[in-house]
Amino acid sequence: MRTFRLAIVENDEDERFFMSEAFRASGEFEILGEFGNGDQLTEWLHGSPRELPELVLSDLNMPGKNGYDIIDELKVTYPDIAVFATSTSSVATTRDKCIRAGAKDFIAKPDIFIAYDAFVAEFYQLACRYLGA
Repeated sequence: MRTFRLAIVENDEDERFFMSEAFRASGEFEILGEFGNGDQLTEWLHGSPRELPELVLSDLNMPGKNGYDIIDELKVTYPDIAVFATSTSSVATTRDKCIRAGAKDFIAKPDIFIAYDAFVAEFYQLACRYLGA
């Protein structure tokens, strides 16, 4: 089993808490950072962290730099970091827009916080598909 280095960008504190707990409980991810928006993420990245994430999971709708801004910035400044977008919207056009912008993929958030285990399992499969197991 491979463990992926992950940064989470989610402005909703409750959502971020339940998401992070599920990622930690899986044992398949090492969370290097949790951020409330893209400004916080890029400030951290530009501060030269000891270790860069392999994956960034970013919400789309946030104050400051949003998910689309993160996709645009990281594909230029950190092309080796795979960005995955997430949102409560499961509309196909949202996924398509993210992929066209440069995200590796899109995964819809669960409707309830207790469903994050399945979300994490699906995300792990996507990470393995794009980065190898």
